[in-house]
Formats: sequence, C-alpha cells, structure tokens
Amino acid sequence: MDFDQPVPTDQELARRSRSGDRRAFHELVERHGRYLLGLAMRLVGQPADAEDVVQETFAGAYRGLAGFRQEASVKSWLTQILILQAARHHREVSRRRGRLQAAQDAVGGRQRQSGVRDSDLRLDLGSALLALNTDHREVIVLRELQGMSYDEIADVLKLPRGTVESRLFRARRQLQVLLREYLF
Repeated sequence: MDFDQPVPTDQELARRSRSGDRRAFHELVERHGRYLLGLAMRLVGQPADAEDVVQETFAGAYRGLAGFRQEASVKSWLTQILILQAARHHREVSRRRGRLQAAQDAVGGRQRQSGVRDSDLRLDLGSALLALNTDHREVIVLRELQGMSYDEIADVLKLPRGTVESRLFRARRQLQVLLREYLF
C-alpha cells in the first residue's frame, strides 16, 4: 500500500466509477456496506432480507451512477436508494403475508412479567418497529437509530421538513402505544 497516496473522497470514487472503474465502485461498497446493512436490518428486520436489500441497493447505485448528482453526498444518495429498496421489499412481503399482523399480535398479545428483561424489550422494540407503516418506520429509524437530523432525513426521503416532523410525531406516538408496558 502506498501511504503517500491521498485517500480518494467518495465524490472522486463516484466519478471514477461512472467512468467504468470497478475498483472505485468496490471501494464505495467497502466504505458504506456496513452502515447500509445496519440500516437495512432496522428497516426490514431479517438478516437475509437486509442483505438482499443492500445488494439491490448497490446494484441500483451502479446502474444509476450516470444520474448521481455531485451536490449530494454519496452516503445520502446510497441511503435514499436503500430506503426505496426496503420499501419495495416491504410491499412484496406485505403482499405475501398480509400487513405484518404477526408483529402486531406479538407486541399486543404478550403478557407482562415482573422484572422485564432487556432482551424482552429489544425483541418487542424490533417487533414494534416492524409494526409501524413504512413511512413511519423510515423516519424513526433514520432519526433515532441512525442519528440523522430532520434536514438530512428530508433530503434523503425527498420530503419537506414539516412532513418529516409530523411522521416522526406519529411514529413516536404509535411506538408509545405499542410499548406502553415498558413505559410505566
């Protein structure tokens, strides 16, 4: 490895990828793969499904390199593609299994036991996130789990900031209902 070479920026790697440099695109995959997999896990819930969503994200990004606007960060561009892929995945799953009734039943039907364990809370939180509709799950994951600002979420989802804020309000309220046994 040549330590005198400056590390290329994401923007430079995207430019080189557009010109056909597969190694540059591979470097983007290496840089952002773990972040995208974590986000996909929070959006779709199952590891195998999350991996599929990430793979489709990178395939879509590669096909869409020509349309990448340099004024956006590569990370937010990839995040936007991933969210679209996760939504597509969710629609396909919903058609096959219904509207995630099992997740809602799991959250609402479990008996509270004294001394609730952290593992129970994590399991129910995951189920509660999956019980949210896609619009609400996207904003709550991006804000609360990925730490994005309202403006970053608005940019990634191509929504007005006010819409992001109202979706977050509704998502939090719905989570409060779903997780009420842990709140008091």
